[in-house]
Amino acid sequence: MLVLLAAVVALALTTRLGVWQLDRAVQKTAMQAEIDERARLPELREHELAVDAALAPAQFGRLARLHGSWLSDKTVYLDNRMMADRVGFFVVTPLLLDDGSAVLVQRGWVPRDAAQRTHLPDIQTSSTSVEISGRLAPTLSQLYQLGAAGTGLIRQNVELVAFARETGLALRPLVLLQLAVAGDSADGLAREWSRPAVDVHKNYGYAFQWFALSALITGLYIWLQLVRPRLKRGQAELPTEHTSGH
Repeated sequence: MLVLLAAVVALALTTRLGVWQLDRAVQKTAMQAEIDERARLPELREHELAVDAALAPAQFGRLARLHGSWLSDKTVYLDNRMMADRVGFFVVTPLLLDDGSAVLVQRGWVPRDAAQRTHLPDIQTSSTSVEISGRLAPTLSQLYQLGAAGTGLIRQNVELVAFARETGLALRPLVLLQLAVAGDSADGLAREWSRPAVDVHKNYGYAFQWFALSALITGLYIWLQLVRPRLKRGQAELPTEHTSGH
């Protein structure tokens, strides 16, 4: 009886986890559809960007075309970023908008100097007004880091609230991953950003593993508790043959 109870509990648990993973896959599929739909909406302009953090999530994933001026003296470099299997920096510069607020822009990628890792490249940055386009996101590229974020030119991560406090800028509660630059194409930055997507295949894989475990538990119980004992009883009931020699 105890074995049966344990098998039922294990079977119920693994089946429930498999169903939960399928449910997560459905949710992620709907999320991906929403992301794709936002990408097809018309580009936002600077006056349409969210000012309140509570309104910003509705704009994540949308395209935007902004007009403003680079604050090049506040440029920072995100270290250890990969692109095309090479290590380098993501260049981040605030874009000052006409209303006095600013948007933090992840402008592009440059390779790191192999001989001197702290050597920063000379980025061509226009001193006049520019118009840029890109995709809105909640944060800049993030990597795991130990301790607090640094405050130098080279950093592992940049947090919006902390950077606004550090620079005194009125930053909008979102960032722009730059996709193209009008009239400033010679800045030497690579912009091969990955398409925003959710990994639904991982959930299907986990669901398969849980259902396979459910099937294994069921098979083992049937074999060990039902089939095998019956076979043993059948063998025990067979008559024993005796042979005698002459």
